[in-house]
Amino acid sequence: MKALALNPQTQEISEIDIEMKANTVYTFFSSILIDELESINEHVIYTDANALSQKKRAYFIGEQLVLGDALILGRFDFDDMEVKIPKEELSTLISYEVNDFYQKVLELLSSTDINLYRTFEVEKNGEKIALNAEWVLYTFNIADERTKEYFINELQKVLNAGESVEAYVQKMAQLAMNAAG
Repeated sequence: MKALALNPQTQEISEIDIEMKANTVYTFFSSILIDELESINEHVIYTDANALSQKKRAYFIGEQLVLGDALILGRFDFDDMEVKIPKEELSTLISYEVNDFYQKVLELLSSTDINLYRTFEVEKNGEKIALNAEWVLYTFNIADERTKEYFINELQKVLNAGESVEAYVQKMAQLAMNAAG
């Protein structure tokens, strides 16, 4: 089955042929902790869930923050299939420019066991909304400089105090939802 492998260190996209078995993705990353991202229509992006703690290179596919190597396959319903997006088209979606805010926050978070993509719920107008830490980073990244500094400084305080980073991120998500009106 044709797949695309992305190496952010070399900025290369390789077309590879893989045989999908129960352990193929885990073997690709040499890890049992895998994140599945679905930011490309009819595709799945697999990444190593340990990439943050291992300080792997961050980059964007579209507006999706991705860390470390990625394996991209087609996806129909819940089944993996041959990749459909040409590597030339994929390359136009990738940006290796990660600003200071992201770099500082990822450096701070690398010492924690937080998963950027694990969902949690916040409430808005009595409705529960599933979000993740990656959404919180995206949201605070588009805020003004003072708000970004506040986010980083408060995160540093949480880390210094040994408090729950997950609770802090959820609190910031709730604040962002409340500010959105």
